[in-house]
Amino acid sequence: TFAIISHPDAGKTTLTENLLLSGGAIHLAGQVRARGERRRARSDWMKIEQARGISVTTSVMTFEHHDAMFNLLDTPGHEDFSEDTYRTLTAVDSAVMVIDAARGIEAQTRKLFEVCRLRDVPIITFINKMDREARDPFALLDEISDTLALDVSPVLWPAGMGSSFAGCYDLLNDRFLAFPDAAARACGGPEDEALAALMDAATFEQFAEGAALAREACPAFEEASFREGHLSPVYFGSALRGFGVAELLNGIARLAPPPRPQPAEPDPVEPETDRVTGFVFKVQANMDKNHRDRVAFMRLSSGRFQRGMKLRQVGTGKTMAVSNPIFFFAGERELAEEAWPGDIIGVPNHGTLRVGDTLTDGADVRISGIPNFAPEILMRVRLEDPMRAKHLQRALEDLSEEGVTQVFRPMIGASWIVGVVGQLQLDVLKTRIQGEYQVAMDFEPAPYSTARWIEGEPAKVKAFMDANRSSTAQDRDGNPVFLARNSWELGHTSETNPDLAFQATRERHG
Repeated sequence: TFAIISHPDAGKTTLTENLLLSGGAIHLAGQVRARGERRRARSDWMKIEQARGISVTTSVMTFEHHDAMFNLLDTPGHEDFSEDTYRTLTAVDSAVMVIDAARGIEAQTRKLFEVCRLRDVPIITFINKMDREARDPFALLDEISDTLALDVSPVLWPAGMGSSFAGCYDLLNDRFLAFPDAAARACGGPEDEALAALMDAATFEQFAEGAALAREACPAFEEASFREGHLSPVYFGSALRGFGVAELLNGIARLAPPPRPQPAEPDPVEPETDRVTGFVFKVQANMDKNHRDRVAFMRLSSGRFQRGMKLRQVGTGKTMAVSNPIFFFAGERELAEEAWPGDIIGVPNHGTLRVGDTLTDGADVRISGIPNFAPEILMRVRLEDPMRAKHLQRALEDLSEEGVTQVFRPMIGASWIVGVVGQLQLDVLKTRIQGEYQVAMDFEPAPYSTARWIEGEPAKVKAFMDANRSSTAQDRDGNPVFLARNSWELGHTSETNPDLAFQATRERHG
């Protein structure tokens, strides 16, 4: 079970498509910047994703290859959707980090890597776009090592770049993969004269010297160091041309760890235990546009799950029968008769499950580490047709269950306040409400810049809210929220109410 992380436009979705193609899961790889049928990337299944050529939600693709079951999670690269990506990274056992060969380490790549490091997630690196003008391979390796404090062990070494790109040398198996058909040629080493015929003299001289130096100077691959998150095997290639992708997929099958223990309270959940335990890291509304469905994405952490099992929702104590669990292939689905640790299954429900919920058939345990961020942008919702108020309320409640958009209802005033982490989320929310619910609406500035949840003794919380009715609200779960106009107001309010705690980041049921 692995995710693909990168900065926007590094080639993450294109790599996803070609991994699926190499694994035999699809027969035609979609391309983000292509036209017609070729444009329809399977992982970008929402209309807005296909129209804009970006990923705005996490997609799950389950497929089988070389006697291994893969659960591939394609995450949004844009920083405005980083909250969805952060949660997804709690559900994976390893990650593939995609780096643009011309740009190197970029801001969002660094942020997502740090999230992986917090959980010691093993990283496999794929340096993309070698068929274009790129930086020196050693400069890229040095940047990864220096910027991310990560040891690197090259597996595929490039011969040339851009128009002179001739292929990659497999340092582990002493064979050369010629570009563009990736035909493998066995050879005696990088200096083998048979390789000189595949490229110009200058490229061959530079390649032979670089490959020999990489083999001697870079650390050898050690599985223990990789599993602990200290070392990353590095592959060079071109996702758009499908070059190096098959080797990367084989590397994932050979190197990536099986299901790992999940951090939980009171004790970590071991995948070998008999009890069934899983946690919800994502909720998606309206996957089936004909039925206002909500599907909870649950990562199975332990036990053997079977269709029809009854699982208890930790925190509320409610028991639910999971009668129609599903496996995903982006927007497509099939019924799951059974699932094992590491699998991602969908649980259809109508608002019962939320992001961060733990489900189990054994003793109470709560999987920890699912983040929930305070919004950084607060906007008031303006409804074009007042007669559609109930439809707007349903749309906001449905989409807020996904955990990306947060909705607040002020104690005074009828207008809804929407909170998001990034500006692009507002565009996506508006497009989805208009397209999926046929409700014409827009956003206008709200007089608030900060939202904080209020905790404390119930009587004191009520007294505070009564005294600040114009600045207090409730979220969709009924939790009290203080909407501040600026950070000074929040600090001043906190100082005058020392018995109240204002939380910026929460864990559900924490």
